[in-house]
Amino acid sequence: MMQIIIEFAYTGSLSVTVNNVQELLLAADQFNVMDIVRACCDFLGEQLSPENCIGIWQFTFCSCFELQSKAYQFILDHFEEVVSSVEFQGLTVRELTDILERDNLNARKESTVCEAILHWIAHRPEERRGHLLVLLSKVRLALMSQDHLWTTVMSSELVKSNAECFQMVKEILETKDRLTSPALVMRDSVARPRLPNAILLAIGGWRRGDPTNGIEAYDIRADLWINLTNSQERPRAYHSTAFLDGYVYCVGGFDGVEHFSSVHRLDLSTHTWQEVAPMHFRRCYLCITVLNGCIYAMGGYNGHVRLRTAECYRPDTNQWTIIPPMHEHRSDASCTTINNKIYICGGFDGIECLETCEYYSPETNQWTVIAPMNSQRSGVAIVAYADRIFAVGGFDGSARLRSAEAYDPRTNTWYEVPSMLTARSHFGIEVIDKLLFVVGGFNGFSTLRKVEYYNVVTDEWSAACHMEISRSALSCCVVHGLPNMAEYTWCREARPLL
Repeated sequence: MMQIIIEFAYTGSLSVTVNNVQELLLAADQFNVMDIVRACCDFLGEQLSPENCIGIWQFTFCSCFELQSKAYQFILDHFEEVVSSVEFQGLTVRELTDILERDNLNARKESTVCEAILHWIAHRPEERRGHLLVLLSKVRLALMSQDHLWTTVMSSELVKSNAECFQMVKEILETKDRLTSPALVMRDSVARPRLPNAILLAIGGWRRGDPTNGIEAYDIRADLWINLTNSQERPRAYHSTAFLDGYVYCVGGFDGVEHFSSVHRLDLSTHTWQEVAPMHFRRCYLCITVLNGCIYAMGGYNGHVRLRTAECYRPDTNQWTIIPPMHEHRSDASCTTINNKIYICGGFDGIECLETCEYYSPETNQWTVIAPMNSQRSGVAIVAYADRIFAVGGFDGSARLRSAEAYDPRTNTWYEVPSMLTARSHFGIEVIDKLLFVVGGFNGFSTLRKVEYYNVVTDEWSAACHMEISRSALSCCVVHGLPNMAEYTWCREARPLL
C-alpha cells in the first residue's frame, strides 16, 4: 500500500481494484492522502449493491462521510433487497432500529419490515428475541391489513410468547379503524406512511376551456395529491415533460393562442423555472422521452400541419439536433424507451387515427416500422412496463377507449390486457413503485380528475386518489433522488405543512 501511495505521489496515476480498495483506503486515510481517499470512495460508491452496502456503510469513517451517507441511503432505498443479504444478519440492534424508524425507509408494504425483523431475530433467536418489542414498535403496524396482522404478526410464536408485544399489536388492531383523516394518520407513529423515494408529477393541461399551469405531486405511500402550482410558469397544454438530472423539462405545447417551440425546465431543489434552448420546430400534441442522457422530441402539430420530424436535446451543450424523420406524420401519439430504442405508437396524421408503430435506434440512426396495434389510438398513452410496452386508452375516431394492449419486443406482437376502469384520451401515464398509473384525461364529455393503476402481477386495475385539478392534455413524469424529496410529499409529523 505504501508503494502505491509513493508511486501516486510521483506519477499521479492510481489503480483502484476490488482486491486493494479496502487496504488502500485505510492507508491513505492514515497518511491523509485525500486524493487517494476520494478515488477509493468513488470506486466503492460505484460498486454499491444490496449484497455489500451494509459492509461499506459500516467500514467507512469520518473522512468518507459522503460515501457513508450514500451507502446508508442505498440501504434505505433498496431495503426490500437488502433484507435477503448475508450482511443484514450482522446488523446490531441499534443499527437495525435506526433503519426501521426512518420515514424515508423505502418499503412498499409494511409487512416487509415486519418480516425482516422476524428474519433477523431467527438468525440468533436466544440472543435477539429480547429486542422484539423495541423493533416491532418501529413498524407502522396500523398500515397493515387486519388479515395480515393476524396471520403474520399475531400468529408468530415470537409475538405470542411476548406479552407486551402481543398486547401492543392487539391494541393497534382495535384502534386502527378510528384513524380516518390524513391529519390523524400523520401524527400517529404506527400509522404514518413512510416517505416515497419517487414522486409522480402531473403538470399543466386543459381545464374548463383554458390551459392551466397547475402542478400536483402524488405521494404513493399516502395515496394523496399535493398542489404545488408555481405561478412563475405560464399555462400550457398538449405539451410533454421529462425528468433528467434533477430537472423537469417542459417541452412544446399550446396556450390557446400560440404553438410553442420553447423549452422550460424546473429546478426541483430551488422550485425555479429557467428557459433553455428552443426546439427547431413548434410542436404541440408532441411526445418526448429520455434515452442515454438526451431528450428526444417527436411529431406534433405546428398550427398548420402534423409533423414527422424528430430532434434530440443534449443538456450539456444546450442544443437541439435534427434526427431522421419518422415514417408517419403523427400528432397525439405517445412514446417510450426500452432496450435502448425509442418506440412511438398511434396518433393522428391529420386525416385518420393511427394504429401504426415504429422505433428509432440511436445506434443505427434510423426508424423501423413494427407490428401495428390492434386498435387505432389517437391521444393514446404508452409506457415501458414489465419488459413490455403498454398502449392504453385513446380515441379511435368514434369513441374514447378503455381498452389496453401490450407489445412484446421479442416476438413483435400485440395482445390484449385488461381494460381501464374509465375510458379516456390525452392523459398522463407513468410507472411508479412497479405499478402503471394513468392520470386525468378526457372521456368524450368532460375532463377528468380520476386516477387508476394497473398491477401486472394481479392483472387488475384499481382506483387511486383523485387529483385536485380536473384536466386533460396534461403530462406526467416521475422524479427521484432529490435531496428535498420531503417537500414534494404530504406533510409528515416532523415538518410543517407546505
